[in-house]
Amino acid sequence: MEDTYKTIKTPSEGLFKDKGSKFFAFAYPIEQESEVKALIEPLRKEHFKAVHFCYAFRLGLDRTNFRVNDDGEPSGSAGRPILNVLLSKDITNILVVVVRYWGGTLLGVPGLINAYKSATEEALVEAEVIEKTINEVYQVQFEYIQMNDVMKVVKDFDLKIKNQQFDNQCTIEIDFRKSLANQILGKLEKIEGILVEYLRTV
Repeated sequence: MEDTYKTIKTPSEGLFKDKGSKFFAFAYPIEQESEVKALIEPLRKEHFKAVHFCYAFRLGLDRTNFRVNDDGEPSGSAGRPILNVLLSKDITNILVVVVRYWGGTLLGVPGLINAYKSATEEALVEAEVIEKTINEVYQVQFEYIQMNDVMKVVKDFDLKIKNQQFDNQCTIEIDFRKSLANQILGKLEKIEGILVEYLRTV
C-alpha cells in the first residue's frame, strides 16, 4: 500500500523573465484547500502592481485532487502548466502561485505556457523536497488495569502518543503509518474491553 508522498519542507521562490515580463513563483506546503486564499491575499497586497496571480495546487496522493486558476490569462496557459510541473515531479500538498508583472510585449500562448512552467520549476529548484508518510490517528479508550497491555503495543510498534488522559478510564490518541494499520489494530483489538476509534488521516 502506498503511504508516502513528496512535498516541500518550507516555502520557496523562483523568478523567470521574458520580453520584459517578470514571473515570480511562490511555492507553499499546504495541508488543505482552505489555506489557499489566506496565502494568496498577502501576495495581492504586496504585489499590487502585478497583473495576474495564477496558481495551481495539489493535495493528497490522488492525481484528481487539484485546482488550477488562470486569473485572466488565456485558458490553459497558466494554471495548467504550473500543475503539470507538480505532477511531473510527483509533488503534492503544495500550492504554487505565479505573480506576473506585464512587460509591454505579448508572449502568445506558447510563450505564456513556457513562462509559467519555467517560473514554477525555478521555485521548486530552490525548495527542499521531503518524503512524508500518510498517517492515521486513532483514539484508544481503556480501563486503568489494561494500561500495561495497551502500552506494550505502543512500545512494540514505537507509536507516538499525541494526547493522553490517565484516570480510572484512560484515553490516548496515537498515530501511525497507514500501511501498519491492520497489524496495530489487530493487536489492540485482542485486548478485551477497549474501544478503538478512527479519528482522521494526516
